[in-house]
Amino acid sequence: MATPIDIKPESDRELVLARIIDAPREKIFRAWTDADILKQWFVPAPWTIAKAEIDVRPGGASLIVMKDPEGNEYPNAGVYLEIVENEKIVVTDAYTSAWQPSEKPFFTAIITLEDAGDGKTRYIARALHWTKEDLEAHEKMGFHEGWGQVAEQMEAVASKL
Repeated sequence: MATPIDIKPESDRELVLARIIDAPREKIFRAWTDADILKQWFVPAPWTIAKAEIDVRPGGASLIVMKDPEGNEYPNAGVYLEIVENEKIVVTDAYTSAWQPSEKPFFTAIITLEDAGDGKTRYIARALHWTKEDLEAHEKMGFHEGWGQVAEQMEAVASKL
């Protein structure tokens, strides 16, 4: 099971989730960058991913459609800003495909993966928000609980790759 580690936010508009994941970072990176694998863990169950189209490269588009248990769909479009294989993924909803500004940017995610020894990974997910109000809204949506559950789901999937 993913072990929490204490990492403090670097600003008053940042939420952080940090874990030691029992899977090597190459497998975690693959779980983040292979659409078929990402669909298996990316939202807290019982939610699902109805669609995942990802072009994992700087400037590449991301479209992930989340689906709630009642069948309502929530599209999330974004663009990858930085990709360092097996080390870092930066994606934002500030842009949609082809660098088109989004109507309402909410946050940028920075995922870092560091070798923690024994086939484990130090996993840090940072959510940088445009405003304090966006941060507060993300907390109320259940950031820590949801992203924590998703980290455990990702660990279960990645450990079997």
